[in-house]
Amino acid sequence: MGNLKDRKSLRKRTLVWLKSNVSRKRLQHILGVEQTCIDLARCHQIDEQQAAQAGLMHDLAKFFPPKKLLKMAQHEGITIDSICYNHPHLLHAEVSAIVAREEFGIKDTEVLEAIGNHTLGSPEMSLLSCLVFVADAIEPHRGDHSELNQLRQIATINLYQCVHKTSDYSIKYLMGSNKVIHPRTILTRNWALAKAKQLLK
Repeated sequence: MGNLKDRKSLRKRTLVWLKSNVSRKRLQHILGVEQTCIDLARCHQIDEQQAAQAGLMHDLAKFFPPKKLLKMAQHEGITIDSICYNHPHLLHAEVSAIVAREEFGIKDTEVLEAIGNHTLGSPEMSLLSCLVFVADAIEPHRGDHSELNQLRQIATINLYQCVHKTSDYSIKYLMGSNKVIHPRTILTRNWALAKAKQLLK
């Protein structure tokens, strides 16, 4: 992960880049995710530097135009199903991982996977991916109501259970907003539910 000086320099460079490529409100969210990732990493004995890096870089491509998202994903050989083709913003997570690698030289595959999985999740994803997936939903700027606060509490105890509950939370929101639900979200939810049940046995 490099020494402290290198990490600080990379973080500073990333922040400068983000200030030019995302809105002020989105940057607030990103910094909230970064800190939430660090806090959860401490709870679950996960590498804090990996967590912080994935959190800081998870939304690098959030404001890329749809055509750019599609072009970069196609060039990378990412499978683009009909849902992602018609809703290219769903590709911003995987494209953010490309930017992290190409723009900032991130080679850690676990960090890149955590960035790429933060929106739709993925069955069998690593604990680091689970952590970033959850942190994206529960960081402080997302709001302060009972359902979110319950998720925040679960996140400190059982990441798999929180991935399951976070998926339910997202699905409920998408249904209520009459928005499309990607099958990967359902697959992630079912996988995390099974993992959480296994741990309770």
